[in-house]
Amino acid sequence: MPSAIALPRIVIAGLAGESGKTLVSLGLVLAARQRGLTVRAFKKGPDYIDAAWLGWATRHNARNLDTYLMGFSGAAGSFARHAVSDGINVIEGNRGLYDGSDARGTHSTAELAKTLGAPVVLVLNATKVTRTAAACVLGCQKLDPDVVIAGVVLNQVGTARHGRVASEAIEAACGVPVVGVLPRLEDTILPGRHLGLVTPEEHSNTGHLEEHLLEFAMHHLEIGRLLSIASQAAPMERDETAAGCPSEGAGLRVAYLKDSAFTFYYPENLEAIEKAGAELVPVSALTADALPPGIHALYIGGGFPETHGAQLSSNTPFLRALARAAAEGLPVYAECGGLMLLSRAIHWNGGRYPMSGVLPFEVQVCPAPQGHGYVRLRVDRPNPFFAPGTVLTGHEFHYSRIAGGAEVPSTACSVERGTGCGGQRDGIVAGNVWASYTHLHALATPEWAGAFLGAARLFAHHEVTCATTGGRMEDFQM
Repeated sequence: MPSAIALPRIVIAGLAGESGKTLVSLGLVLAARQRGLTVRAFKKGPDYIDAAWLGWATRHNARNLDTYLMGFSGAAGSFARHAVSDGINVIEGNRGLYDGSDARGTHSTAELAKTLGAPVVLVLNATKVTRTAAACVLGCQKLDPDVVIAGVVLNQVGTARHGRVASEAIEAACGVPVVGVLPRLEDTILPGRHLGLVTPEEHSNTGHLEEHLLEFAMHHLEIGRLLSIASQAAPMERDETAAGCPSEGAGLRVAYLKDSAFTFYYPENLEAIEKAGAELVPVSALTADALPPGIHALYIGGGFPETHGAQLSSNTPFLRALARAAAEGLPVYAECGGLMLLSRAIHWNGGRYPMSGVLPFEVQVCPAPQGHGYVRLRVDRPNPFFAPGTVLTGHEFHYSRIAGGAEVPSTACSVERGTGCGGQRDGIVAGNVWASYTHLHALATPEWAGAFLGAARLFAHHEVTCATTGGRMEDFQM
């Protein structure tokens, strides 16, 4: 039964993307941990990389809260299940505070904050403004008075006087405290590239970065006041009823690629596989020379195979093992970076890096995004995973595309929103392989785990049949 429980929480929002939300969120998390507090972090929207950094800072999985994908009740339920009552819960927003899927700001950070009953701290880029910063904060207050803006952090402040004047203007005009003044820096603390920040797994020295971030936060954020703001959030209902666990995965072994090239996995997706009774088996495409023995399916998430192109290409034993397993009918579910690994080659920065060749085309990494935003797919052709008629809602963000003139295998889905693989299609199917540019979240697509494990179960059955009758696995492709 649901019960009301104190879940101290705070939303770190901004006026726009790249306002400094991640910097403030990470600094607050690290400073709270240094004080001995239990900390959990959440990322508004479908972003993998910011969530990975928040997970790195908390030493726990950071959860995505996406009201477009999982609905408002789904996002609130996920927060309540994973938040802590004896510390602080930090929710990093995305884009500007009121930026959503339409002109009304539906699915914005502001709407999420209201759903969670969470106070907002607004991070504001103060470059070349003083009292105008107060007008920006006041506008945010007036646009929706139900959004509780409880504090402001000024970023990119040039001088002590600049920070003092802007702070006085905000506090006088808006009645909210300035709880941090971040100086303008010559060099960025968090390194970025295409798709956003470098992932924690690829950062060369996270130990030094942690020290730098903590020192920065302690000097420029009022940690005590931020913790006090979080503690003012009203109790929130949490359903303590234990959910039943499905058993469709019992006895199945599912491999997934886990290394610095492939890091884009929502925790809920992996947990859904385990909760169904299947065993998850991590394997590195960078160092392993074969797939794990006795597996019944392979999950390849997204990531940055292009930045690891030379190392992936040089691991020919693994690439050959992957191609052989796919040819023998192993169910393979691949998203974005996984699609790239299954291609014949990746072209990036003037280089060509041969891949596994499971799919008969090459991919080109371009200077600009080729697909970015929410996706709605309708399954309209037979495939190993989803029944025709199924609607899949997901997200895409890719700089790569299928190289022009290539032969593309059949696809299982029409694209009703988004880009996909091109030609308003996505979900490439080759034998028991599914490869798409669309990322699915298990809370948004609850049938995903069952569909994936159903394909694995059928493969396991056929594997036993082959062993018993002497047949060939390729005769049993679904």
